Amino acid sequence: MKDQNLELKNHILQYGSILGGISVIFGLMLYSLEMHYQNDTNATIVSLVITIGVIAFAQFNYRKDNYGFLSLSQGIKIGLGMAAISGIINVLYFLVLSNVIDPEMMNKATEVGMNEFLDQNPEASEELIEQVKDMQESFTGPLISSSVIIIFSLLTGLVVSLVTGLFLKRNRPE
Repeated sequence: MKDQNLELKNHILQYGSILGGISVIFGLMLYSLEMHYQNDTNATIVSLVITIGVIAFAQFNYRKDNYGFLSLSQGIKIGLGMAAISGIINVLYFLVLSNVIDPEMMNKATEVGMNEFLDQNPEASEELIEQVKDMQESFTGPLISSSVIIIFSLLTGLVVSLVTGLFLKRNRPE
């Protein structure tokens, strides 16, 4: 049993790093297209497909290396562990991007968000506009943004690993 846990850790580290690396490459691609501060639905879908693919691939490979067996709990552990590692890598990328590569990124994101809000609410009062602006600025700090990245990564990893784990699970005969 101890060997299986060690093997599980190796899969989590290996594939979590791969998922984080692919996410950073995708983020750099978005940066090169100047789409990194927009909430684009297509980019979110592509990111989700990447996450699903890498987690399912990791679970499948673990099952293959584990003599064809994968329990649901092992699948969830793999997915959550990968999501945690990927989330940490993404936080590091975010901090480098927002502080070194593009220090104006958060200002641009706030501006894009405000423009979307004004397009959807053209009759908003000045007081409401100021409240929205203050709220946006309070959520753009590095601590809050990093926390949101980690939490979102873990939630996504949990849901994806649960679904893919249900499809890929194969319990040992008792």
